[in-house]
Amino acid sequence: MKLTRSLFVLITCIFFITSCYYDKEDLLYGNDNAPCTDTTGPISYSQKVVPVLQQFCYNCHTGNFPSGGIAMGTYTTDKVVAQNGKLYGSISYSAGFSPMPQGMPKLRKCQIEVIKKWVDAGMLNN
Repeated sequence: MKLTRSLFVLITCIFFITSCYYDKEDLLYGNDNAPCTDTTGPISYSQKVVPVLQQFCYNCHTGNFPSGGIAMGTYTTDKVVAQNGKLYGSISYSAGFSPMPQGMPKLRKCQIEVIKKWVDAGMLNN
């Protein structure tokens, strides 16, 4: 009985000592004060924009019944949402737009800059 209790205490201590603790918050969650290297040079739709949209938009805004009636997931549909201002307006939390992604934290500054630069450059399919 005493050996079982000692073993339990030892395993518990080892668990707490090796538990998942990481004190580099900016590496885990991003650092909005860090320089944005993703916006240097031309913004590639396929390499820079699509990964952001896949991570934060496509889960709700694709398929036969996209959320809010806003379809995304192809270059054509993404461009429509960008042209009418809904994409940038919603991710930047601009007045008059529903903040997106819904139920999640605001995109990092750098991710918003990637979208903004792509929109400002004419929303090329590159």
